[in-house]
Amino acid sequence: MNGPDEGIGGDAPQAIRKLAPGRLVIASHNAGKVREIRALLGPFGIEPVSAAELDLPEPDETGTTFVANAELKALQAADLSGLPALADDSGLCVDALGGDPGIFSARWAGESKDFGVAMRLIEDKMAALPPETGRDAHFICALALAWPDGHVEWFEGRVDGTLVWPPRGEHGFGYDPMFLPNGHAETFGEMDPEAKHAMSHRADAFNQLVAAVLD
Repeated sequence: MNGPDEGIGGDAPQAIRKLAPGRLVIASHNAGKVREIRALLGPFGIEPVSAAELDLPEPDETGTTFVANAELKALQAADLSGLPALADDSGLCVDALGGDPGIFSARWAGESKDFGVAMRLIEDKMAALPPETGRDAHFICALALAWPDGHVEWFEGRVDGTLVWPPRGEHGFGYDPMFLPNGHAETFGEMDPEAKHAMSHRADAFNQLVAAVLD
């Protein structure tokens, strides 16, 4: 889907800006996200460099949506680096918890980024609900692609599933070991990375990005 440069008040939408081959900042300090994004960008002549490699600061994520947080991270990285920048904001949304942890998914892991603690917190909250409560959940990934002149394109992907306990698998990162995508027998934590990349929320958003700005 197009970003904030869509037409407003009846104006015709502006054309989506294409991304030229070359260096692109991945506006993340999360090694797992950087690894996945590098793999997804590999075939397109893009030379990813992470925000950590450029010693760029991490901005405060003050947005109230995944898209807003992705935009502010991408815009800051593009402004500071003088390069196009791609930012990801993603999280786990649990239906029975009113969509939590949602945009606060990383914060539930604490300053130490201990997602074992975060997964236990979710399970404890689920255990406090009536036993018939459903365990439906979904991952959301918002990608924002920003240029140094302030132009932004954004894309949002989603994958639905259910929560399992105890967590299963050593692959992936974050909440992957407790998320079982619909129609599959393995959690994201059990899947080979290639299998996850083919159908994850991040892959969904990337497929939209590729079709819009790289094809």
